[in-house]
Amino acid sequence: MFEFVLMIIIVIGAILALVQKDLLKAAILTGFVGGAVAVLFQILLAPDVALTQAIVGAAIVPVFIALAVKKTQREDS
Repeated sequence: MFEFVLMIIIVIGAILALVQKDLLKAAILTGFVGGAVAVLFQILLAPDVALTQAIVGAAIVPVFIALAVKKTQREDS
């Protein structure tokens, strides 16, 4: 039962990340979704996949998105 609730949270978080106008909020939501997917993999008894997902999906990808957003913002002149 908990797996289904977690899957619904993942889908809602991904949809919220897609519709965000603020790209930094989208990066944060992407990290949240990655962490939830890592928890789901752990529940499904795949600890190696869960660890990889936690490192890549919940930490590295959101940081790279946030850095890209910060580097590409236009300056008001």
